[in-house]
Amino acid sequence: MIIKKSVGYELEKEQSNTSEDFFNRSELTYIDEGKEKTLHVLYLRYFDELFAEFVPFEHDPLFKAGGKDIFFKDLVALVCMIKNPGLRNRKRLYLHTQKEFASYFKGIDYSKLPGVFESIESKGNFDLNSPLEFVLQHN
Repeated sequence: MIIKKSVGYELEKEQSNTSEDFFNRSELTYIDEGKEKTLHVLYLRYFDELFAEFVPFEHDPLFKAGGKDIFFKDLVALVCMIKNPGLRNRKRLYLHTQKEFASYFKGIDYSKLPGVFESIESKGNFDLNSPLEFVLQHN
């Protein structure tokens, strides 16, 4: 799988009677078996306020890659795909409970994520050979 882009953003109200402003979307664009696909992960914006409970970073932006600030919402879809490669067969994922959201972030080797974003910024992509490379192995 070749990762092309991993970005996140806050949704804004399109109409006064909708609740988009309570949600964020994280998108992972990748090439799988020669086809470009995008996984859209919709989750409660409230989880961004709790990011330190899910990842070992203290500040948002979490880190810089290629001179660009990388925020928590930029890596949500990437982490979901690493944790569950079966998501390649889906276009959308909706995470609305804190327990389910947190489960995707357990056991990830966060020291390797800046390299993914550095590669995307410098080369335009990152070759994700095995998601297991990003999962902590417990002996």
